[in-house]
Amino acid sequence: MPAQFSFWDHLPKSWQELLNQYDLELIQQNIGSNFQPGIENIFAAFKIPLNEVKVLIVGQDPYPKFDHAMGLAFSVPSSVKTFPPTLKNIFKELKNDLGIDRKNGDLSDWADQGVMLLNRTLTIGKDGKTTHINLGWEILTEKVIRSLADRGVLVVLWGKEAQKFAKFFPERKIISTVHPSPLSAYRGFFGSKPFSKINQILIADKQSPIRW
Repeated sequence: MPAQFSFWDHLPKSWQELLNQYDLELIQQNIGSNFQPGIENIFAAFKIPLNEVKVLIVGQDPYPKFDHAMGLAFSVPSSVKTFPPTLKNIFKELKNDLGIDRKNGDLSDWADQGVMLLNRTLTIGKDGKTTHINLGWEILTEKVIRSLADRGVLVVLWGKEAQKFAKFFPERKIISTVHPSPLSAYRGFFGSKPFSKINQILIADKQSPIRW
């Protein structure tokens, strides 16, 4: 592949020290050219330097609709006006929790404050149906999650898949509920007040709270 399509070259330098180039090259070989988001956004979650991550929110994989995937878990570009149902529920709980009525689905401002929005699988097929599960992303993202746990980062685990990583974090650094999707949000996500709880823990640890 031409150099401009090298996954490794698009991974920010601070994360290259943690991850393995060979692993990433294997993932790229497995995926080929059928992927979204675009290569410039695959590692959007990694724009936060490793030592500046304060909160980790674990997602599953990119939104399937082509203009929605942007490299940040649960986030959509600011041009998207009709939010995916899961993001609608996140914003509904944000308003319930902190009274914030958020209109912009681009969560880059959270990332700018040290919130890493990490999907377990960083790409999906361009058709939104071709899954990239078990092509190597999970190995890479588990390394990231375990490293952040070792650094004392606060983690948000929504849903059973994400909750598998609770074993790596101390209990006081875990915010955990069912997934905010319409299938499960009413079984414990609504009313869980994750945003205020995150800020309470950060303040207790003498860190600045997140402006949600």
